[in-house]
Amino acid sequence: MSPVSSTTPPERPGKVIALHLNYPSRAKQRGRTPAKPSYFVKPVTSISASGTPIERPAGTELLAFEGEIALIIGKQARRVSPDEGWDCVESVTAANDFGVYDLRHADGGSNLRSKGGDGFTPLGPATIPAAEVDPKNLRVRTWVNGELVQDDTTEDLIFDFGTLVADLSQLSTLEPGDVILTGTPAGSSVVQPGDTVEVEVSHGDLTTGRLVTPVVEGTTPLPEFSAQPKIDDNQREQAYGDRESAGLPAEFVLTEELKTKLTSVGTATLSAQLRKNGYNHVSIDGLGSTRPDTKLIGRARTLRYVPFREDLFKSHGGGFNAQKRAIDSLNPGDVLVMEARGEKGTGTIGDILALRAQVRGAAGIVTDGGVRDLAAVAALDIPTYHSGPHPAVLGRRHVPWDVDITIACGGATVQPGDVIVGDSDGVLVIPPHLVEKIADAAIEQERQETFIAEQVANGESVDGLYPMNEHWKARYAQWRP
Repeated sequence: MSPVSSTTPPERPGKVIALHLNYPSRAKQRGRTPAKPSYFVKPVTSISASGTPIERPAGTELLAFEGEIALIIGKQARRVSPDEGWDCVESVTAANDFGVYDLRHADGGSNLRSKGGDGFTPLGPATIPAAEVDPKNLRVRTWVNGELVQDDTTEDLIFDFGTLVADLSQLSTLEPGDVILTGTPAGSSVVQPGDTVEVEVSHGDLTTGRLVTPVVEGTTPLPEFSAQPKIDDNQREQAYGDRESAGLPAEFVLTEELKTKLTSVGTATLSAQLRKNGYNHVSIDGLGSTRPDTKLIGRARTLRYVPFREDLFKSHGGGFNAQKRAIDSLNPGDVLVMEARGEKGTGTIGDILALRAQVRGAAGIVTDGGVRDLAAVAALDIPTYHSGPHPAVLGRRHVPWDVDITIACGGATVQPGDVIVGDSDGVLVIPPHLVEKIADAAIEQERQETFIAEQVANGESVDGLYPMNEHWKARYAQWRP
């Protein structure tokens, strides 16, 4: 294949607009599929041509490539329909939406620092006329040092190209020469100085040719008055695409096998094993359950309420606030744990939102505050642990504030991802790295206690039996299945 023409992308387009997520493979990798497209704007100074090196800023380490298809607008588009959108595209070309994850913390969602640097949007080398291609049959591929790392097509995009043009045109007039980056497939990862990244867009025998970008190391550090590079494990995982590629330990998974083990033992036994391992402050105290006959097991999602203040409730209490966002983002098996400071003088959840949690597949709800509509909440299948009923609405005492942060609930610290186990005796918080060890030890403890109970029922004294001395340990070894 060879480029179909000598036409090159614009060196200085009026606007460069980039889409966040569009390929199902990338959405799966990110763990979310957007219902509507969302965008960010890149400076026109980020445009560069094939062969131009990209500089990884001095002091950073997470420069990631994203091979993409770029649309080049050919005629003015204002409030066009999705059917008309593709007709406004003059040509397509290869693009690379580079980003440095070390600076994402300072962007506030704008991507200006992380993706707006000079040379961070290479385009080219040639274009393919839009009139000669089927927009659902384009292919984008990316190579790093000659190795193919991205390969996908536009057949099953979340948002087709006509829809993107139409959507953007509703509020901003698109003009000839404007560039739209249409998202990257799975496979995006980190590159190092000395690497070379190539991107190609093709349609049958038509091709843009390979867009070549060598990576070089920057030598000028950011001054003190600029936001400094900062990364954590989450940014590493995002930049590399997965935990394994980032060199991070595998993420804990609460498997069905582990759930079965936890279901088979009581919280009293689990509490004893946690204590043996040095964990004495992991019980969420003072709560009752709407379903004490139902075992609660799941991963924590957290929500924090702060004390009521008129101006803060006005700014944070209405609309799609933190409480509603937390509930509407619950996944199957999640346990929503709420910090309400032990405040019983109002409800922290009612029947409608509790029902929404159940519909979302949540395993249960835990709050150290009150519950409204208690009879209706108790009628649900999922258990809710709470400090008592109260008829007042949330705004009497609380402002919904933060989600998925470390919180305090009933005297225990709870982090997102902790394993929550509850039954009629109470609720425990188990750090993920301890779950399997604690569960196995609890199963063995209950097995021993079953043996001891049998001996007591047969008339044996508890002296030397509970706990077992060497004699009874030998008898237990013979009895043990």
